[in-house]
Amino acid sequence: PLPTHLQAPPGSLSLLSILPCPPCFTLLSLSTAAVLGCPEPAYPKKWDVCSGSSQVTELLLGPFQIAIRACFLGFVFGCGVLLSFSHSSWNHFGWYMCSLSLFHFSEYLVTAVNNPKSLSLDSFLLNHSLEYTVAALSSWIEFTLENIFWPELKQVTWLSAMGLLMVVFGECLRKAAMFTAGSNFNHVVQNEKSETHTLVTSGVYAWFRHPSYVGWFYWSIGTQVMLCNPICGIGYALTVWRFFRDRTEEEEISLIHFFGEEYLEYKKRVPTGLPFIKGVKVEL
Repeated sequence: PLPTHLQAPPGSLSLLSILPCPPCFTLLSLSTAAVLGCPEPAYPKKWDVCSGSSQVTELLLGPFQIAIRACFLGFVFGCGVLLSFSHSSWNHFGWYMCSLSLFHFSEYLVTAVNNPKSLSLDSFLLNHSLEYTVAALSSWIEFTLENIFWPELKQVTWLSAMGLLMVVFGECLRKAAMFTAGSNFNHVVQNEKSETHTLVTSGVYAWFRHPSYVGWFYWSIGTQVMLCNPICGIGYALTVWRFFRDRTEEEEISLIHFFGEEYLEYKKRVPTGLPFIKGVKVEL
């Protein structure tokens, strides 16, 4: 037995023994899946002294960097699960942590399954943009301040549950769009048509022209409804609407260039799915 001065206080040992379990199991499963989803590295055909060491370093660190990100997301997910079951005003923030970590990890995993040629560290979308990072930090700060000064504002369970439903709907719709599009899906808008690029109009693409954007739109707003963040809720709605308006128009210019009349006919039949966004205007 440990000396008296090194023993944990009564009641704390059970918490310390339980706390690491969900994150550890999650870390193991997520990091394993992430590494298995990593594409096989292309070894250099010729070796030269100058670039050889940097190439080896890149090959060795690639899977390690993937595992680190997956482990981090697994840790966040595990902490979110524990926080969700806590009897505190932070339990809904636990829902948010689970939703956020699952979203980013699943973006990488689905890309690894669907389109491994485009797979990279950026597929986690953790470094999406400076604006995305600022928006996330703003929501955390708002939740913390309001939870300190107006904790009752964060305990509107029916509103948080509605936000959770929006998050689940958005996540499922986006992943369904990624699976339906298959290798045609890419996180970056393509300006050149590849040989395997085809126009997908079946499945969820028969409902919306841009189902992945629709899913992300409602997912992002749902996270703020879940957190009962009134300021960021409004801010997110306006910001993501403007982002997807511009993104939709940019993408549709390329799609019209790729598929011509075929896409124009599809555009007439199927809406974008985003509120008050009709896509690029075509002058006839």
